[in-house]
This record gives sequence, C-alpha cells and structure tokens, in this order.
Amino acid sequence: MSSDSFSLKNKISSIIAGRALLALILAVCMVLTACSKGSGISGSFDEKDANEVKIYYVNTSETGIIERDYTLTSDIDDTEAVLAELIEQLSSNPDSFSYEAPLGGRIALIDYSLTDESLILNFDESYKSVEHVTEILDRAAMVRTLTQIEAVKTVTFEVNGNPLTDTAGNVIGGMTEDTFIYNAGNEINTYEKVTLTLYFTNEEGDGLIKVYRTIVFNSNISIERVALEQLIAGPNTDEVYPTINPQTTINSITVRDGVCYVDLDSTFTTEPYTVTAQTAIYSIVNTLSEFTDVNKVQITVDGNKDVKFMDSLSLSGTFERNLEIIKE
Repeated sequence: MSSDSFSLKNKISSIIAGRALLALILAVCMVLTACSKGSGISGSFDEKDANEVKIYYVNTSETGIIERDYTLTSDIDDTEAVLAELIEQLSSNPDSFSYEAPLGGRIALIDYSLTDESLILNFDESYKSVEHVTEILDRAAMVRTLTQIEAVKTVTFEVNGNPLTDTAGNVIGGMTEDTFIYNAGNEINTYEKVTLTLYFTNEEGDGLIKVYRTIVFNSNISIERVALEQLIAGPNTDEVYPTINPQTTINSITVRDGVCYVDLDSTFTTEPYTVTAQTAIYSIVNTLSEFTDVNKVQITVDGNKDVKFMDSLSLSGTFERNLEIIKE
C-alpha cells in the first residue's frame, strides 16, 4: 500500500472518530437536559431555597426578636397553605426557653383574610391588654414572618374588626418588614428599649411632675424626638396632666453643641389645657434636658423664634433645665 493511501486512510479514521466524539457529547448533553427537565433538578434547587423561611420570636426578656430557620412543608405555590402553616408556627411555643411565640398565649387570633396582597389579622379584646413594649415586639415578629410570603405585601392588625391604633389614637394601617427593620441584616436590634423621664403638669397646671415611661423605639429615630413625641401624646395615668396640644407636629429636632433645636408647627401655640406658659415650655425643656448631650433647648414655631408663647413667654432665646418648677 502506498504512503498516500495510508495517509488518506488515517485522515478518514480521524474524521470519523472526531464525528463520533461530537455525536457522543451531543447525546450526553441531550440526556442531561432531558433528565433535568424530567426530574426537576433545577427546579428542586429553587424549591429548596423558596421553602426556607425564618420564623421570628420574641426573646424572654422582651427586648427584641430572634429569627430561626424553618423549612416549609407546604407547597410554596399554595399561598393559603403556607399562610396557615406560618400562623401555626407563630402560635406554637418553641422548645427553647430563650424565646417565645408571638401568638403563643398572650393574644388570640379570631381570623385572618388575604385580599389584594393585604393580609388582615383580626384579634379579640385580649390584644388590648398586652403591655405596650411586648405588643410592638409581637407585632414586629408576626409582620416580619408573614411578609416573607410573596402574595403578602402588607399586614394590617384589627381588634374585633376595628383597625389597630397607636397610643395617640392614630390608625396604624398596613405594615411591611420595613416598618420595623430599616437596615438590611439588622433585625429588631435596630429597636431599643429605654425608660424615658417625662415631665407632665400637676392638677393646678403650675408645676411639673416627673413620670417614667418605658418604651421600645427604632434607633434610626433620635431619642430626643421619641421623648418629645411621648410628651405630646400625653400621660397614661390620671395622676398627672398633659401640657402640650396633642395635635402638635414636630417639624424637626436636632442636637448640636449641647443645644437641642426644636421646631414645632403652629398648632403648638394653641394651648387647650389650663397650664401656665412656663409649665408648658419647661415640660419640653426638662424632658429633653434629661439626655446628657442636651444642656439647652431652643424652641421655634415653623422656623420662627420671634414668638410669644401664650402671649407671655418669648421663645427668642434658649432655655435651661428648671428644677424649681418641679413638684415632688
């Protein structure tokens, strides 16, 4: 056999081998693709991820919430089943004594409904008896857990069919995870529990009485604003009396170089209570001066400090803590 014939035969063999290899690769790819489609391999990974959620509980010290991983047993596409399963988990106290379920005994859920991506939870009257701090944490845990459902964009709380309101009587409305969590990755730890010292007036309206109030607040909001909001909301006891129009809006509040600058809207100048001008003003000043970084307070109305409060007390200067007006 000539060398040319041998060379040609080798080339043909190489081509046939190459084509066979290519055919084999294509066949393997087709088999893998078919297997993937038939067995749902890619879908199973997505399904596994989708079924992994977090259940939020309240810690036993009632200062924050704790998240725990949970794998859904319901079909992730069955919203009604997933919702029922999560509510059951929120109602079942965990084995650990370090945290407790928000629906595990303190409050009773009457029913719930989901309409247009808005979930309404309707509780009985027991909800109103829950201590304020605990109620906020319970609510945060439930909202954080339930808004993980794709079909649930907001959660609204009701008590016997009536919208839930805050301490000032304002309707709270639909809540999302951002209602409680502002920094990604920082759970309810963005909330802090603190005891405020507030100054309300005595029955005569001519002196201040010190009141302590424990609250949970979002640390993204300045503690000075929180304290002033609580003061404006008024007392929650009959032993002291309010000093500031509850309709007052805080335009801004900042602290610089020891001075707390407070700007209120004009509603502040409308005083519905029988108190002296000094009592009302120093209820603000003394409350804010409880914070170590506040030595003086400047109060303005809609940005204007050329104001005489109750036509008698000028707001043009700064105010310092007044201990003489305090009644024990």
